Amino acid sequence: GIHAIFGAFLAGVVMPRRREFREALTVRLENFSSIFLLPLFFAFTGLRTQIHLLNTLENWLICLGVIGLATLGKLGGSMLTARWTGLNWRDSFRLGALMNTRGLMELIALNIGYDLGILSPVIFAMLVIMAVTTTLLTGPLLSLADATERRRVQPA
Repeated sequence: GIHAIFGAFLAGVVMPRRREFREALTVRLENFSSIFLLPLFFAFTGLRTQIHLLNTLENWLICLGVIGLATLGKLGGSMLTARWTGLNWRDSFRLGALMNTRGLMELIALNIGYDLGILSPVIFAMLVIMAVTTTLLTGPLLSLADATERRRVQPA
């Protein structure tokens, strides 16, 4: 089920070394994939996400728990590691907020897991909601860090 990924990898490996050819091909492929294929992939993922399966309070609480644990694990883990390596708390929080973004790679992994039957439709829906929610949280979390910095810098 993941042969397309390996095919793309092999195409990159056997690519001619001429720089001009690679740059021209890269520009054309990036335009085609970002304008045509990427929106199709997001639409495909959205169409197969069955949110209506989360029809009980228990399912929604589990979904919120998944979002909370995912955020705590990635944002918190990245933030603590950054702090441990010498960054201040504010910059550590910013790094954690950026690392908390899941986006495209998460959705690719979820779709592969769903196709292989590893993820049930309910779990797939929860994880897609988690990926979208944590990605959407990036902007507000960075704005929160900026607002606290502005508040701290302003004279009394």
